[in-house]
Amino acid sequence: MTAGFDMWDYVVFIAYAILILGVGLWVSRDKDGHQKNAEDYFLASKSLPWWAIGTSLIAANISAEQFIGMSGSGFALGLAIASYEWMAALTLIIVGKYFLPIFIEKGLYTIPEFVEKRFSTNLKTILAVFWLALYIFVNLASVLYLGGLAIETIMGVDMMYAIIGLALFAAAYSLYGGLSAVAWTDVIQVVFLVLGGLITTYLALNTVSGGEGVLAGFSKVVEAAPEKFHMILEETNDNYVNLPGIWVLIGGLWVANIYYWGFNQYIIQRTLAAKSLKESQKGILLAAFLKLVIPLVVVVPGIAAYVMVNDPSIMSNLGEAGMLNVPTTEQADKAYPWLLQFLPTGLKGIAFAALAAAIVSSLASMLNSTSTIFTMDIYKQYINKNADDKTTVNVGRISAAVALVIAVIVAPLLGGIDQAFQFIQEYTGIVSPGILAVFLLGLFWKKTTNNAAIWGAILSIPIALALKFLPIPVFEPWMHQMGITTLLSMLVIVILSNMQNKGADDPKGIPLSKELFKTTPLFNIGSFAILIILTVLYALFW
Repeated sequence: MTAGFDMWDYVVFIAYAILILGVGLWVSRDKDGHQKNAEDYFLASKSLPWWAIGTSLIAANISAEQFIGMSGSGFALGLAIASYEWMAALTLIIVGKYFLPIFIEKGLYTIPEFVEKRFSTNLKTILAVFWLALYIFVNLASVLYLGGLAIETIMGVDMMYAIIGLALFAAAYSLYGGLSAVAWTDVIQVVFLVLGGLITTYLALNTVSGGEGVLAGFSKVVEAAPEKFHMILEETNDNYVNLPGIWVLIGGLWVANIYYWGFNQYIIQRTLAAKSLKESQKGILLAAFLKLVIPLVVVVPGIAAYVMVNDPSIMSNLGEAGMLNVPTTEQADKAYPWLLQFLPTGLKGIAFAALAAAIVSSLASMLNSTSTIFTMDIYKQYINKNADDKTTVNVGRISAAVALVIAVIVAPLLGGIDQAFQFIQEYTGIVSPGILAVFLLGLFWKKTTNNAAIWGAILSIPIALALKFLPIPVFEPWMHQMGITTLLSMLVIVILSNMQNKGADDPKGIPLSKELFKTTPLFNIGSFAILIILTVLYALFW
């Protein structure tokens, strides 16, 4: 199926591509008489304002799996999938208040660098190698694959050409300009992302209401499919294994969220590039507010598509186009591409630009973070400790290019889209609990020792695998597995630390004070507003 692109759709999309490349290359240029150094390339000269940080966080996070996958989940199971977005808003507030003050005070370039300062070079190297493998073989490859699949579905372009095109687009400005090019183009990407998503939402809801507007359409969707508007699933629901009821709010999803938003290099890197801690925290707050809106862009269209497909009168009005590749519960990921074909000429180009923006901005962010970890934690540590600025930046560019080539080769091997999602979920779900345990105790428990942290991280993997394969129904939801693995890994670290240090503080323990975690009235009021909005949302759609 192609989305029936007309000339004006191509014009809009090409204009978007030129704008992104132009801005990316313009902000990448070297200032007169100034050679780009490591801080310029990897941390955007530590000059990012709050609004660039907030929008860049969202652009790095939202990709093809949100537009295609979460719309599909909205079609199949409803609004409950929005917990990933709304819980992330709460997680961002926690990260901004309790993690960022420590990271920024230590002047970090990378998350593995924190591990070295708190624990040891050995543990840092272990985690750096793990993250490089994760970014190249899981994150980059899966975003390229899912992005290629989306473009193939919508435009009929061969997947391999789509993958190569996306890779070249992201590389064109991010390899040369570094984080500065990525962050500043992300501001534009988010405008396209949100605008294109809202246009699709508007079209879907307006179609459901027979042209009577968005509010009438939303009311009809709620009336036609009330079962799709429950945030907390019952145990009898077929999707309970993926979203296990109240445990979504108090269980293992916290592990996934805190690991992703707090200790993920390609997310946290833009917060480290802020002008100041207060600026970084304002950026986090903006991202949290945007997270509240994202379900309107990626989940509601899927629910609207479900109502459209199951209403014969609407389907008859859509004509022959409506009968092409109609999404089903078994093929829910067709929902978003199916909706795009009904957009008017020109708007279709904007919606497709939104999808491309989501994919390319995530690729650019991952590339930059991959090169940062390799250059700062591997190259400068073991290969060339005395590398000058020019060499460091060039190694960053070369390593990003190599990572991209590998990911392009691996991407088509990921198989079907369900396998790709499972691939991401299972790989990160097995290793993230141990890493989260190491970081949380390393940050907030001064008795944590290096040896205990290493053993906690290592033993977390067999613990996770045991819980995964034990034939015990209570362990079946993967969120339960992650939560229990994290608690058991923390228990291992606490026991071994106490055995080694006999209850004394570790010499590398981080001194904490109330002053360190003090936040501005703006941050406090904004956080309180987000908590109120979340309470209202969950009360309305319980």
